[in-house]
Amino acid sequence: MEAGNSGTTLRLLAGILAAQPFRSVLTGDASLQRRPMRRIIEPLTQMGAKIEASEGGKPPLEITGGALQPIEYRLPVASAQVKSAVLLAGLHAKGTTVVEEPVRTRDHTEIALEAFGATLERRKGRVALEGQPRLQGRAFRVPGDFSAAAFFLVAGTLLPESNLMMPGVGLNPTRTALLDFLAGQGANLKILDVEEQGGELAGRVHVRGGARLPGSEISGALTAQLIDELPVLAVLGTQTEEGLRIRDAAELRVKESDRIHAMVENLRAMGAEVEEFEDGLAVPGKQKLRGAVVESFGDHRIAMAMAVAALVAEGETTIRNSDCVEISFPQFFTLLKSVCA
Repeated sequence: MEAGNSGTTLRLLAGILAAQPFRSVLTGDASLQRRPMRRIIEPLTQMGAKIEASEGGKPPLEITGGALQPIEYRLPVASAQVKSAVLLAGLHAKGTTVVEEPVRTRDHTEIALEAFGATLERRKGRVALEGQPRLQGRAFRVPGDFSAAAFFLVAGTLLPESNLMMPGVGLNPTRTALLDFLAGQGANLKILDVEEQGGELAGRVHVRGGARLPGSEISGALTAQLIDELPVLAVLGTQTEEGLRIRDAAELRVKESDRIHAMVENLRAMGAEVEEFEDGLAVPGKQKLRGAVVESFGDHRIAMAMAVAALVAEGETTIRNSDCVEISFPQFFTLLKSVCA
């Protein structure tokens, strides 16, 4: 199975294939083959799957599945993808599979499994799944991806004359920490017409620009909740009054690219002052960005974050290998152009 650049695809499929009575091979592009997968290998092996990987626990993964045993597993690092892989494997185990997480993570998998008929018990920091349920197919309407909307939320906040309405945005509480963060910074945001769609919340998000943003620090549990939005928040930090400091984000080093290094290099190329840490970065506020040639590093979120930076920079910006946004948001630049017109 070729997962392209998608770590989510590989990890979730590994959980499903761990229970199948045949041999499977999961791989991906050059970027995905550099990403360590020990976090899923360990629990799935404990459940009874046999998994062979390249050096350092990296793809390709060769999975020999079969009968699985339920486990109680505490995630060493908060990860919705690892949690989901274990729960999907637990569907096939006879008994109760339990996952404990140090910080609450996205719960789309739990919501979907309950909608299909699985029995789950969810308490703070703990999910218990009864194995071998009788699932029933059903129709779903999938809300718009909040992580994709995040780039427009930040751009709309930064540009003084912005007046942007985004319909059908997914508002799952485990995904929307950015709304709370921006509101806490004084951004002009409104959430309208919220409704439930297949267990997920969705609604319209209205953002207007021109707010004075003081800046702050992102660390601890908030870092985990904002992990996908941190690159574009680094851009936002340069335009705040007092800057932005991001810590406890070492996870960014092992995404599609080393996102800490990527943002440091790109913001410096645009004339910004940036301090780099092993687990994050810090940017002073009130910085003037200038157009420059920047790198996507083959990472869709870096490319989109730098597109937002280009909107607030003086002069022209060129983003190399920007077609990597096709991975998650094929119409991103078309849509950005349309709302900027």
